[in-house]
Amino acid sequence: MEIIRNGEQPSGKGPADWFTGMVRVDPLFQPNDARRAAAANVTFEPGARTAWHTHPVGQTLIVTSGVGLAQREGGPVEEIRPGDIVWFSPGEKHWHGASPATAMTHIAIQEHLDGRVVDWLEHVTDEQYQGKRAF
Repeated sequence: MEIIRNGEQPSGKGPADWFTGMVRVDPLFQPNDARRAAAANVTFEPGARTAWHTHPVGQTLIVTSGVGLAQREGGPVEEIRPGDIVWFSPGEKHWHGASPATAMTHIAIQEHLDGRVVDWLEHVTDEQYQGKRAF
C-alpha cells in the first residue's frame, strides 16, 4: 500500500510553452513499477487553457468545479461542468481549459507509453478559443 499525503507534493505553475493564462497543476500520482497512469488536479483561471496536444494512450478528464471548455480537432467548442467526464482517444488532437468568465478545475488522468504521456503542439488561438473558424 502507498499513501500520498495531502500537501506532500508541491503545486506547480503550468508552463507557458503548454498553457495560455494562469494554470496551477497539483500532481496526484505518477507511474511506478505497477502503474502506468498519472493524474493531476489542474485549475485554470478564467480564459486559461492548454495548447493543442495529443496523448499516446488517451486522456480522461473529470471536471470537479467551475465551467470549462474543451474541443477536439474539427469539432465544436464544448462546455464542460462539474461531474462531466471527458475522454479523448489516443492520438486525438484537443485542448481544454476554463470558460472566459469562470475558473475550472479538473482531474486529468493519462497513461505513459514508452516514456511519453503527452505531445504538446501549437497554442490555441483566441479565435479558436472563442469557437470561431478561420477560413
